Amino acid sequence: MTKISKKLLTRRAALAALAVAAAAVSTVSLPAPGLAEDKKELKVGIISGEDEDVWRVVTAEAAKKGLTIEAVVFNDYTQPNEALARGEIDANAFQHLPYLESQVAQHGYKIVPVGYTAVWPIGLYSRKHAKVADLPDGAVVGVPNDPSNEGRALRVLQNEGLIKLKDGTGILATIADIAENPKNLEIKELDAGIVGRSVDDLDAAIVNTDWALKSGLTPENRIAQEPVDDNPYRNFIAVREESKDEPWVKPLVEAYQNDAVKAEFDRVYKGTGISAY
Repeated sequence: MTKISKKLLTRRAALAALAVAAAAVSTVSLPAPGLAEDKKELKVGIISGEDEDVWRVVTAEAAKKGLTIEAVVFNDYTQPNEALARGEIDANAFQHLPYLESQVAQHGYKIVPVGYTAVWPIGLYSRKHAKVADLPDGAVVGVPNDPSNEGRALRVLQNEGLIKLKDGTGILATIADIAENPKNLEIKELDAGIVGRSVDDLDAAIVNTDWALKSGLTPENRIAQEPVDDNPYRNFIAVREESKDEPWVKPLVEAYQNDAVKAEFDRVYKGTGISAY
């Protein structure tokens, strides 16, 4: 073997070693596509209104943790889960478990709760009658028509002795499950966003607290309310099931569950909602 050929082999060996080293460095330093550790910008679906103020504070708290949150605002209850299931947003914060379970049953969504936010005790409101006992025979009472909130509303009426549901009726009760109606109430099923705005045309209405605020109803108009203790209707932040263990989930929840957000929540909801974490 000549000196020239020896030099060529040596150079080739050196180049090959460099190539192997470079490949090893590349393999270690390049992250796998879509690693959750790189997830710093999140889109979170919320309902328009007071929660927009609350989530401005959540966004500021998240920034301290290196997360950038874009609040995506929706105007009804069906859109945030649709958007989350399609991957258009990363999380949403607007619903309680009975509502999510009804949506999962209807649509097969793979969505799970990851952290509680607040509870808004649903109430019976009236601008015509000062107390439940004043409701006349044949009174017209509005209730939300989505499965989880209708059952919730009917339980308020049952708690007040206005109706009795069939034995064994679950939380997704409908007017078909009413066994006794001693005052012959006419119960109107209306969209959750409309029932509060219709209260002037009704004797009374069961209205979700956030919609009550949007409709100009006040605690003075509330003549009955569901119990707060052991309330199954706590709202939460939800994500797709595949995302529940991602590293950004815990900081997102912590960005909500803190004193700064609670103070803003109390300010905008004026005591009608209660932090639930």
